[in-house]
Amino acid sequence: MFKCFPLPFCNRNLEQIDKRHCNLTSVPDDVLRYARTLEELLLDANQLQDLPKGVYRLTQLRRLTISDNEIQRLLPEIGQLINLEELDCSRNDIAEIPENIRHCRSLQRFDFSGNPLANNLPSGIIHLHQLNQLTLNDVSLAELPKEIGSLSNIRVLEVRENLLKILPESLVQLAKLESLDLGSNVIEQLPHNIGNLQSLRELWLDSNELIQLPNDVGQLKRLQCLDVSENKLTYLPNEIGNLESLTNFELSSNQIEQLPITIGKLQQRLLILKINSNNLSKLCDEIGQCLALTELILTENTLNELPKSIGNLKKLSNLNIDRNQITYLPIEIAECESLGMLSLRDNRLAQIPSELSKLKHLHVLDLSGNRLLNLPCTLLQCDLKAIWLAENQAQPMLKFATDIDVNTGESVLTCYLLPQQQYVSSSMGMFDI
Repeated sequence: MFKCFPLPFCNRNLEQIDKRHCNLTSVPDDVLRYARTLEELLLDANQLQDLPKGVYRLTQLRRLTISDNEIQRLLPEIGQLINLEELDCSRNDIAEIPENIRHCRSLQRFDFSGNPLANNLPSGIIHLHQLNQLTLNDVSLAELPKEIGSLSNIRVLEVRENLLKILPESLVQLAKLESLDLGSNVIEQLPHNIGNLQSLRELWLDSNELIQLPNDVGQLKRLQCLDVSENKLTYLPNEIGNLESLTNFELSSNQIEQLPITIGKLQQRLLILKINSNNLSKLCDEIGQCLALTELILTENTLNELPKSIGNLKKLSNLNIDRNQITYLPIEIAECESLGMLSLRDNRLAQIPSELSKLKHLHVLDLSGNRLLNLPCTLLQCDLKAIWLAENQAQPMLKFATDIDVNTGESVLTCYLLPQQQYVSSSMGMFDI
């Protein structure tokens, strides 16, 4: 591998030149000596403003990477690189992709992210039938080609942080598509028959304008990760329960009022469920059927209780219910035997069940911003590394004393932060004790 050394001393049969991070302001002329043999030219992270025409005569190139430069244009001669398999132009100042890109018929990976694209994609891009990865993040793209479905070998398509509002119907013809990133656009609806994307494993739809998900989303049998956070969803279709391979489900920052009871059908695979910052007033009993869950995030909803079925979640290690209206915890929560972090900050708890002592793996317990008068003595049986009772608490662990609860006559724990005082939460206002 050649890297930042004088070219005249190199082998005339050189196949790779690596000049990344070399503070280059121009491409060394000697690079062009290897037109017959050079297959990889790596020029990332320099200060290049253009590519000399000689680069386009390196017809044996299979890999050309020029990311993180100041290049302002690609010449039409790019079409001469008929053997090119990878082209990375990301994070430059290129305003246009030449129409002649159509002649790069061997191209498999094309990254144009982070360029100020002035117009839409050239029509020639749909002739790149060998493409399996197309990355166009943050290029001010307003639309995808109507014929994008003709890119039959695409496995990864990323168009995050653009101006997309409507998706072409032909998108669902990408039968080999495994990862689709449409996050941070202004998409209002998904194309019909999105369930046809039978190879899809990852679908990123976060930060859009979606009001609903189509019913046939449930046909995506191989889907493992679905992110629809930061949209305008008020409900989920029952068909969501048919996503039999789903492991990660992100729903935060929507307006969802309840989960469909079919959520319980995701029992064998679902590991992470995040539904924070919604309008969830009740958690359905069927959540207890999601036996594989390890992380459940319910922060910033309007829940006032948890279902008893929560105790079925034996693998749950992280449960966050901050900033709700929980008034009591079911004793069944103590059956979540893998629980390591339990966060109940900013709720309305006046007591916690003594059965929490069964949680032998519990290391962090956050109870700040509640209405607790004392704590059960059994809590000392947990292997706690941190117990939080106030937002301004200086140390993660406290020194407790024992006392007698005047109402029950039982021994309890107390400290200088108990009983909890009036608490002002930044998101929920003041609680009256």
